[in-house]
Amino acid sequence: MKGIKLMKLSAIGVILIAMTMGQAAPDGCEGARPAGAGADMRRQVAISDQMQDAQKTPTDIRFSLERYNLIRRAYWVNGMREKALSMPCKVNKPIGYIVLVTGNGSILGAFVVDGKLSSLKSYLTPISEAYEIVYGGVSRYVNNWLSDVDGCYGDNDDGVFFFTPDGKYIEWKGAYLYSDIPFTVKDPVLKLGVEGGLK
Repeated sequence: MKGIKLMKLSAIGVILIAMTMGQAAPDGCEGARPAGAGADMRRQVAISDQMQDAQKTPTDIRFSLERYNLIRRAYWVNGMREKALSMPCKVNKPIGYIVLVTGNGSILGAFVVDGKLSSLKSYLTPISEAYEIVYGGVSRYVNNWLSDVDGCYGDNDDGVFFFTPDGKYIEWKGAYLYSDIPFTVKDPVLKLGVEGGLK
């Protein structure tokens, strides 16, 4: 009986060792995780917990300028420009300054930003809803895609958008310089050549 128990324990030990040896190192290298890596990760998680306790995520923000911009944009791009322009803002909007830079380094334009710069990848609602279905004792996860505020599905382009103080709407996909300090760019450098080097 003891021999059978020892054989079972030995088999379990071999399986555990094989599983450990087959794990990739955290940096993606082949082989087992370095000794002490687990303890090191646990210490790092503890440090993160301490930092989050010391510097908590603010819970007293009562008005989101990002959501304000997204609602304003939803009206604007769906033909309701007047509603977008007349939307009240419950906080004093900051003023920003942006310079749009083309791929070859030239300046396309400079604008004053009313409020804030926003990402085209920000959404008012989630793009999908994941939930579990249990049927006949078998559970499976379902991902239900949700439409955007205009009833359409999909994803936005990368890039940013903003409004100017005189009510203009601008989208940009490219490099830019943004600040709350007024600035002008003098003598921009124009790069000539084919991307990846001349051929």
